[in-house]
Amino acid sequence: MADNVAEKMADNTVRIDSQKSPAGISFSTVFNVAVPFIDRHIAEGRGAKVALRVHGGADCTYAQLAENVNRAGNALLSLGLARGDRVLMMVKDSCEFVYLFWGAIKAGIVPVPLNTLLRAKDYAFNIENSETAAVIYSPEFAAEVEPALKQAKHTPKVVLRAAGDGETLETRMRNASASLAPAPAKPDDDCFWLYSSGSTGNPKGAVHAHRDMVVTSQHYGVETIGLTENDVCFSAAKLFFAYGLGNAMTFPLWVGGSAVLFAGAPNPAIVHEVIETQRPTAYFGVPTLYGAQLRAMAEKMPDLSSVRLCVSAGEALPPELLKRWIERTDTPILDGIGTTEILHIFLSNTEAALKPGASGKPVPGYEAKIVDEAGKPVKQGDSGSLMIKGDSLLKYYWRNPEKTAASLKDGWMYTGDTYYQDADGFFFCAGRSDDMLKVGGIWCSPVEIEQKLIEHPKVLEAAVVGRKDEDELIKPEAHIVLSDAGNASDALKQELLEHCKNGLARYKYPRWINFVSELPKTATGKIQRFRLRQ
Repeated sequence: MADNVAEKMADNTVRIDSQKSPAGISFSTVFNVAVPFIDRHIAEGRGAKVALRVHGGADCTYAQLAENVNRAGNALLSLGLARGDRVLMMVKDSCEFVYLFWGAIKAGIVPVPLNTLLRAKDYAFNIENSETAAVIYSPEFAAEVEPALKQAKHTPKVVLRAAGDGETLETRMRNASASLAPAPAKPDDDCFWLYSSGSTGNPKGAVHAHRDMVVTSQHYGVETIGLTENDVCFSAAKLFFAYGLGNAMTFPLWVGGSAVLFAGAPNPAIVHEVIETQRPTAYFGVPTLYGAQLRAMAEKMPDLSSVRLCVSAGEALPPELLKRWIERTDTPILDGIGTTEILHIFLSNTEAALKPGASGKPVPGYEAKIVDEAGKPVKQGDSGSLMIKGDSLLKYYWRNPEKTAASLKDGWMYTGDTYYQDADGFFFCAGRSDDMLKVGGIWCSPVEIEQKLIEHPKVLEAAVVGRKDEDELIKPEAHIVLSDAGNASDALKQELLEHCKNGLARYKYPRWINFVSELPKTATGKIQRFRLRQ
């Protein structure tokens, strides 16, 4: 946005003062964030510009986006949804996702995008925990969503497919008005949720305010990585992730640029195809995918000449992988760390300040400190718990006051990561403060994988830990005690592998399976996972 530009309307305005460092952001008292992200572009003359490029589908202009956001909001209201109601979204990356998300916000309804890789039991928990008023899903996910609706103890009053046969969100939108006044809101009002797996227990609903997307888009998207309206953003991470939500939606919409959407699973071949055909200028990936792309480049080098900016998050980027990427593409990868609770990246490398292996330095608008168990800052170079302060922190965890109180302290948030800071001010990750694993940029619980393995009749006990693969990226490794040691074989390993793939989200299966005679345990019988880590 231009310096010191306010919307023409008295309400729903944002003012950016770039003379300050970081840029000062101020909001009108009445503020619905859909106005600056969606409606503003019509007033600024971008109606005919392409906002969303759908790989394999039709483009969407800013004028079409604004009209369909209004139709989606009106469709939700016509279904009887009211201000503050939650709508769970199991929707693929598509124009419909964007219409539904912003239409809900503009109508005063709270959108809750969910991971589309989850299983029925996970969705059943989300439905019950959120007490959602509506579930809207892409037909591709019916096999998990529909059983979840039957399992859940809470019954949403609205269940609707996003598209397909019969009555859908698409058909409701067709008959809805193309005009919608923004529901009155305040900058700090509840706006949308994202579920975070956190470190232990069930997923937690992180409640974000209307101002939060403005804060991340301005401080990271504009001030840190320099996005402008001339940029085309492509994110391998999907929209249901906080990382993907910024990369592929809020950042390009904030600056008036364009986003490339792709609904399928990312792999090197399709990612390279998208980059070659859609010609993005900014590419957002995760280390696991960057490593896979490098291996594919050994066979065939794609045309990446349109990409001026590569970003990585989700898990630490190994220095060797960064080195190999620069040698192959002549483009650095800017690594950073963000969380669902803080909405996007808060520590980042930049083109001017890049150190291999580091998560970077604080993004403008954020403060970072490393503390000991008593909450006191540690000496430089010592490890401790990373805490972050900034204006995009979650408001609270839905119906989890204990976790909210434990995580938020006087405007600071415990990230759950162990860090240290070097003499140059760069922050380095030293691991998680718990046993959670980050696989392909997505948190997963070793306990969940263990439980799935133990369901198999030939497995007596199981312990899962993280192990680095050839690219030094963490993947699950299983150590298994069989009911009958005589059953150990490569065929059983394959059987257990398929058992996990069929019962868990696909990224959670163990990459290595080891049969052992016993597991290391404490005197009380608790498995000592640290003794299994290499």
